[in-house]
Order: sequence, then C-alpha cells, then structure tokens
Amino acid sequence: MNPQPGSVALFLLPYVAIGLAVAADLAAGPALGLLPLLALGPAFASLKGGLPHAACVGLVALGLSVLLSLYDNLFGTARGVTALVAVLGTSVASLVATRLRQRQQRELVRARTVAEVAQQVLLPKVPGTLNGLQIAVSYSSATRDTQIGGDFYEAVHSPVGVRAVVGDVQGKGLNAVERAAVVLGAYRVAAYDEATLADVGSCLERAAGRRLSDEAFATVILAEVSDNGGVTLINYGHPPPLIVRSDGTASFAEPTEPALPLGLTEFGGGRPPVYRAALDPGDQMLLYTDGTTEARNRAGEFYPLAERTHLLRALDAHAALEGLRSDVVAHTGGPLADDAALLLLRRR
Repeated sequence: MNPQPGSVALFLLPYVAIGLAVAADLAAGPALGLLPLLALGPAFASLKGGLPHAACVGLVALGLSVLLSLYDNLFGTARGVTALVAVLGTSVASLVATRLRQRQQRELVRARTVAEVAQQVLLPKVPGTLNGLQIAVSYSSATRDTQIGGDFYEAVHSPVGVRAVVGDVQGKGLNAVERAAVVLGAYRVAAYDEATLADVGSCLERAAGRRLSDEAFATVILAEVSDNGGVTLINYGHPPPLIVRSDGTASFAEPTEPALPLGLTEFGGGRPPVYRAALDPGDQMLLYTDGTTEARNRAGEFYPLAERTHLLRALDAHAALEGLRSDVVAHTGGPLADDAALLLLRRR
C-alpha cells in the first residue's frame, strides 16, 4: 500500500525543520542566537514514525547543534550549552511521546478489532435473498473509529414468511450496544418459534421488561412478508416503513394508532396494533432508523427521504441502498450525528 501524502509530509517535517534552523543560523550568525531552533526537529519527530525515527532525528539535531556551536565559536559557552541541552531535552521528550503514541495506537487497534467482532455477532450478514425477496442492509455508526452502535436489524426466514426487524435503542456507545443485544437476541429466538408477529412482539416486550433498565427503551418496527406479498407490521414508536411501488410512487406505512417504544409500553397505550400493507412484484419496502430522516444539513433541514425514492430504482438492491446512504451523508456535509440503519426488502 502506498503511503498517504500527508503521512510522508509528517515523516519528513522534522528534517525540514532542522534544515531551516541550520539555514537560519548560518544566515543570521552567532549574534542572533538561533541554535535552539534545532529543537524543532525532535519536537516534530513524535508526530509520525516509530522510535528509530525519533532517535535518528534527535541524533541529527544533536550532531548539528555541536557542529554549529563550533562554527559560531559558542561551544562550551553558556549559549552553546543551553542550545545543546534544549535539543537533548526535546529529543528525550520526543522519544517518550512516540512511545506513548504507539501504545495508544495499539490500544485503538485492539478496540477496533473488538468492535468489528461485536458487530459480526450483533449484526451478522443478512442473506441477499429470502423466499423471493431481495434484501440489502446498510449501517453507519455515529461513534468515531467504530462500526457499531445502538441501531440494529435482522431478517430471517420463518415458517410463515420473511420476518424483519429494525430498531434503535436509547443512548450511545457500549450501553446502547448492550441494550440492542437484548432486544435482538429475543427477536432471533421469537422470529423462528412464534406463530404470529404479535407473539414475536410480546416476546420482545417481556425481554425489554426483564433486561432493560427503567430509563431505557427502544423503538422497533417488526415486519412480516408472506409468500403472496402480504405485509404485517407492528410499530413500537418507530419511524414508519417507506413503500416504493414499481411505478415509482411511494408512501409511508403509518400505523393505525401510535404506540410507545419497547420498555415504555406498560406506562400507557398498551400494545401497538397490528396493521397491514402489501408488496406487489417489483415493489420494495425500506425499514430505517431516525438517524436517516433526522439527519440535518447546515441549514438545519431534515433529510427529505420521501423526495429521494428515485435513488432506490437501481437494479441491484445493494447499489440502491448505498446510493441512498451516500446521499444522506452528502446532505449533512459530513459524518452523521446519529447511528443510521437501513434495511431494504424488494419483491422480485
């Protein structure tokens, strides 16, 4: 792999600083006293490279400090000794800083590895096709340097058709990951074993009641697509699915009555109602989290998902979803402020 231009520049910066310090001292002469500027080289050495690099820069700076002090007739004088001590002290500090940076980088690599393993366990690869449905998923974490957060998804083939879930738990970081694992673990068992989608929802409610704390909750959308394209939905306070027809028209599958998220259903409103929709051949349904629809641009405007349905017309479902995800990032002009999960079900 070729090194990045920025990395090469940082690696060469200490030598450039030493060269400029030498040129400045030779041009100004001993009267101005620019010898301590050689300490800039070792100071920059800790930004890039390992211990050998920092040691090499320090030795070069020390050697040139001695030579220039001799050239300026300052060797052994207070000014010459001060410059030498400054370069030596900066070189030692650079070695210590480089050592600490390398240790932090190793810890970051281990943390990333753990996050990747956790993602594979919590969010394994979803089959590309299930029972005549083409399926694509996308996940973007708002947590820098990690690929996992509090949003989750899953799609499985059950005896009654394809069952899918998309959810968003309260909070961020490891606490959110733990809560997501609770809900998703309960779903993976119930989705295969329970006869109806309402029974699946009941299992999730019991798991949330047992394992989530009093202040924790999760918005969840459950979907079941039968062999003939009939869609059954249960919505626990989650953004409604977007259904895009084969002719390009689109609408949101709103629940008949609003409901509270998982973990809060006992506080009022009762269980969410079961409602239905349909997917004809060529239709598709997008399940998503609010990290997509609540993504704001610099003007504070939310992402207009309903106006971007043309992005889902790509022949390949994965390409369509990637195009939508890229458009959300372009809308914000930078990294997303919240996790965003997307799951696309397309009936052939």
